Amino acid sequence: MLQLTPRSIRIVDSYEDGQNAKHVTFEPIDFIHEQPVRIGQFFMLSVPGAGLAPFTYTSLPDSKGRFVALIRKVGKLTKAIYALKQGAVLGYNGPYGQGWPIEMLANKEVLIVAGGCGIAPLAATIDHLIEIGRAGNTTLIYGAKDRPSQVLSRERRNWQNKILVHDTFMQTNDADKSGTPTQHIENVLAESDRHPQIVLTCGPEAMMRSVAITCHRLLISSDKIWLSLEKRMRCGIGLCGHCYLANELVCKQGPTYRYDKLLELENKTTVFHKHTGLYQYC
Repeated sequence: MLQLTPRSIRIVDSYEDGQNAKHVTFEPIDFIHEQPVRIGQFFMLSVPGAGLAPFTYTSLPDSKGRFVALIRKVGKLTKAIYALKQGAVLGYNGPYGQGWPIEMLANKEVLIVAGGCGIAPLAATIDHLIEIGRAGNTTLIYGAKDRPSQVLSRERRNWQNKILVHDTFMQTNDADKSGTPTQHIENVLAESDRHPQIVLTCGPEAMMRSVAITCHRLLISSDKIWLSLEKRMRCGIGLCGHCYLANELVCKQGPTYRYDKLLELENKTTVFHKHTGLYQYC
């Protein structure tokens, strides 16, 4: 049954985590998650008078239902959430969408490429890989404008000693770290003597597409490359149509998409049938 009425959650902890970003811990007030949240799913937060928007689980709910999200101050809703203090109550709906292909990662060499706040939807995946003993097979390339713009500082400190991490910056004097994540993929893989069997990427859409093209050129099959398109979503439940992608809704069939599937959807054409008055994708 579709749950339209927001449930209540409260802020139990928060701290500054990068420029105009907060690391926020929430807990349910009057409900429990009936089914486990899957890594890569999203949820909706709402504040009366400020609207609602999708966010990702930076960490999944624990035994008490507490979970973490990264809140970046970019619009009316996020500014409202950013101003809330410990104990404040918000509206919550979720979990929604399809997650990352976690079941495919257990015995694979995994490359994770993140840009800016795009590291947040991938954080629980990295923690999972470490937990199941695959840290030595995981490579993270994380790009940001500069060091102050980096987020998830505590998580990254924990990962630094367990997985291979390479930071890149658009503004830096360090030539070895200058540029976009895509520009460093070949060198990082060559230096570490690794060839990824699966790639997960999240960040600005132009960056993700560049990552996908580069990895495909490096002979990584397009069905082993996954992108997150959650910025397209608005209502989160398939009603508003804002996230239509060909004949699919990103909030329902996504937000994570296999690269070959994404290309297939984008290459579909729309044909209007005047007798039925309907559009058909073909």
